[in-house]
Amino acid sequence: MHDSKLGIFGLISDAGPLVLFILSVLLLFSIVSWAIIAYKFGAVRKSLSESAAFLDYFFEVYNTEKIFSESERYRNGSLPRVFRAGYVELRALGQITDVKQAKARVARAVKREANAESKRISSLVPFLATVGNTAPFIGLFGTVWGIMSSFQNIGLTQSASLAAVAPGISEALIATAAGLAAAIPAVIAYNYFTHQIDSIERDLEEFSPEFVSVCIKEQ
Repeated sequence: MHDSKLGIFGLISDAGPLVLFILSVLLLFSIVSWAIIAYKFGAVRKSLSESAAFLDYFFEVYNTEKIFSESERYRNGSLPRVFRAGYVELRALGQITDVKQAKARVARAVKREANAESKRISSLVPFLATVGNTAPFIGLFGTVWGIMSSFQNIGLTQSASLAAVAPGISEALIATAAGLAAAIPAVIAYNYFTHQIDSIERDLEEFSPEFVSVCIKEQ
């Protein structure tokens, strides 16, 4: 006779080796997801706030040397990073004789840094999508296994009593819950970060030609 246990720990203790392995995988996914969520939330928030403050200063001053000095205060912002890359390329050109060529070189430097910044700010976010897509199916596998265990116990005991089916049903329930618990926060966070990153990328696209125009006019 199987001892009845109450609570989440009771359900876990009733689970078989395969379901315990599935639960371990889902727990690992959940821990990594929450670590990424915490890290990216801070990084994206800093990037947005510092970029906004830098952009206000940029349009207020319109002096590249002063802006470059001020940009050192905004090390976490995407726009300041792109500005510094373009400014360094502009300084490397020296005295400009061919404005068209200068614009092209500065624009390339800005584009390279904008692409690198987009990759940096987007890093680790796809893992959240992976967890959101796979965790429910991993949990579903545990659910199916638990139900199969219940039917197997019915066959072995020749009884459909609660004692016979409870262990398998417990496995099924805990696997389903664990899959959803890992997937739901990951999906919500992925959608949030994707929206914020799209906003940052749009700002980079709009800022790049403005920066090139201002810098070349000053030379």
